Amino acid sequence: MKLVELYIQEVMRRLPEKNREDIALELKSSIEDMLPEDYTEDDVREVLVSLGDPAVLASNYQDRPMHLIGPRYYDLYISLLKIILPISAAITFIVLAASSILDYSGGSNPVEVVLSIAGNGIVEVIGTGMQVFFWLTITFVVIERTVTTDSQVPLTLKGKEWTPDDLKDIPYIPKEKRISKLEIFGGLIWTVIWSTCYFKAASVLGLYEKGDNGRVFTPIFDQDVLIGYWPLVVFLIVLELLLLLRKWKDGVWTRKLAAMNAVFQLIPVAAFMFMFRNMDVLNPGFMDRIQTISNESFNFHWLYLTISVALLVSAVINSYEGFKKAYK
Repeated sequence: MKLVELYIQEVMRRLPEKNREDIALELKSSIEDMLPEDYTEDDVREVLVSLGDPAVLASNYQDRPMHLIGPRYYDLYISLLKIILPISAAITFIVLAASSILDYSGGSNPVEVVLSIAGNGIVEVIGTGMQVFFWLTITFVVIERTVTTDSQVPLTLKGKEWTPDDLKDIPYIPKEKRISKLEIFGGLIWTVIWSTCYFKAASVLGLYEKGDNGRVFTPIFDQDVLIGYWPLVVFLIVLELLLLLRKWKDGVWTRKLAAMNAVFQLIPVAAFMFMFRNMDVLNPGFMDRIQTISNESFNFHWLYLTISVALLVSAVINSYEGFKKAYK
């Protein structure tokens, strides 16, 4: 009976104090009923093996799972984790990058600022990810232990058990036509970076040189003239956000989305050509400094045309790639 007593002891230590005595008597009685009259140690071992691990038996008495998240909620938990983690990480990085650029006053090298944003961004994203992981896990642990059900069938994102009818809502998407979440978040980060650089152009974009008294910064743009185009810039930001939202919603390249993408690619090029045909947006001090460094007359109109053509070619290539994926 020593093995029996030890087995009961292992079960009882996992149970609340108030329930131990009654359950111990019940379990001992059950074991004795399962044993033959002249039992041997082998008979005891056989009965204990049939009862199973003391930890599992104790959990059955408590009607409490031995896992943090069981099969019913695990798939839902992982699906939500895959959705929430990238979104929270992207928002964290975007807010950090935007605030760093807006706070930048030209007192340090832009390369150092970029490296600082990247380093701090990684730390903040990891911290945010840990917070999301912790609280989402805690939420599902609580649900696992408070929502009582006999079914262990996994739940879908709709909070219901799977049925064949759910397949009707899932379109078949070839790999070549899918729009990755990384592409969308990358576009969102780029929109935040260029838009914040526009509003802080006089402090961020310029010519950095070493002088006798330290670093000399000459801004490229005249901020007062450049900021006069802010309604157009806000319009471009809204267009980009609408395109990213449409990509997120569709998740796949369609002909309609490709056409929308083509239009939204060409509009920024037209806006650039409209804004920078006005040479007053360039800082006169920057223009003079370039002329001095080059030791000859620098043709800014040629540079304007070169950049315009490069942007136009880039927009055409991007539009072509969209149609190419949509027609696959």
